Amino acid sequence: MNTTRREMLLAMGAGVLALPHVARAQTGAHVVVVGGGFGGATAARYLRGADPGLRITLIEPQQRFVTCPFSNLYLGGLRDWDSNTHGYDGLRAAGIEVIHARAEDVDAAARSVTLSDGTRLGWDRLGLSPGIDFRWGELAGYDEAAAELAPHAWKAGPQTQLLRAQLEAMEDGGTFVMVVPEGAFRCPPGPYERASMVAHYFKTHKPRSKILILDSQDKFSKQPLFQQGWQAHYGEMIEWVGQSDDGLVVEVDASAREAVTAFGTRHKAGVLNVIPPQKAGMIAERAGVTDQTGWVPVVAERFESTLVPGIHVLGDATIAAPMPKSGFCANAQAKVAAAAIAADLAGREPPPASFANTCYSLIAPGWGISVAGVYRALDGKVVEVEGAGGVSPLDAGPEFRRAEADYGAGWYASICADIWGAA
Repeated sequence: MNTTRREMLLAMGAGVLALPHVARAQTGAHVVVVGGGFGGATAARYLRGADPGLRITLIEPQQRFVTCPFSNLYLGGLRDWDSNTHGYDGLRAAGIEVIHARAEDVDAAARSVTLSDGTRLGWDRLGLSPGIDFRWGELAGYDEAAAELAPHAWKAGPQTQLLRAQLEAMEDGGTFVMVVPEGAFRCPPGPYERASMVAHYFKTHKPRSKILILDSQDKFSKQPLFQQGWQAHYGEMIEWVGQSDDGLVVEVDASAREAVTAFGTRHKAGVLNVIPPQKAGMIAERAGVTDQTGWVPVVAERFESTLVPGIHVLGDATIAAPMPKSGFCANAQAKVAAAAIAADLAGREPPPASFANTCYSLIAPGWGISVAGVYRALDGKVVEVEGAGGVSPLDAGPEFRRAEADYGAGWYASICADIWGAA
């Protein structure tokens, strides 16, 4: 993949209602969007651009959104906390009503959503960008209480801060053990970038420490690039154990900081980071849009639920392979959904659906790698545009890797400005 293609992909990239009644717009249609992250906030902003006459309400419990992208750099000591948080003043300034509450239930027949403060909002179209929830207990010994001892940090926020505090408190010479789950999960390259950033922190502050990745998979995203970078920057500090070599963890003892593999091997950690099995966020299940997999099937041309008409679902919660579960993909899907919703409400045909994704990973300061893909909708499914994506070359030199790191930083700044506008 050449620099020109990467630059092209990079470029692609209120009041609170207090009364518990069903509120509908007096003029124009009302679109309610649940979730203020990469998918939901993008959908709200692009709906506003597509039709200024719409009433748009964004539901998000957090006053400031903390991004999972670049949270690994916080763990590595390369970014501060505030640089990964974003507020909603820019969306309010665009004329979007933002309510800080949690969406508790959806009544698809009545076309209403119930919030944690008792408010019921009526909608003409509903957008859901609920992110992920965890399959607590599916990994023996790992539940919400265990996560306070062995953090997952797979939803950016207090868990990320807890994991960093544990890394800082760990004695030099200890082992950071990471458990990578089976099945689909948010950000496929994320665990391996995290290992890289923890290795950078150890190299700087705890050079006798080690990293052990226990993986349920036998291969992972950008594997040759990661492993080449690990060897170049960290030597033997990082050990990756795939499923066939007894990397599959079947039990966790969080109080003892131990991970137990399928063959009965017990690994003791100085810090234990367990990434649990995942599913679509809770409100997707309440809305009736999840299937037996726990994820949401959608019509690719519109990112509308195949199970409940009128509900559009975006981002990590969806079944959209070959698109990965990434912030860039959520942003791209939201733009397609916003265009389709606006067209439907205006009685027009929506434009053809196309998508792009670029995933940058940082292995060390000034040493980046990437993978990119271009996609389109075909007969309700997402298909990859053959020959339009690619990965960084394996043996590229320091200048190329430095440029990739710069592109990654530029991508983050650009997409956050695109979504949230003002900080």
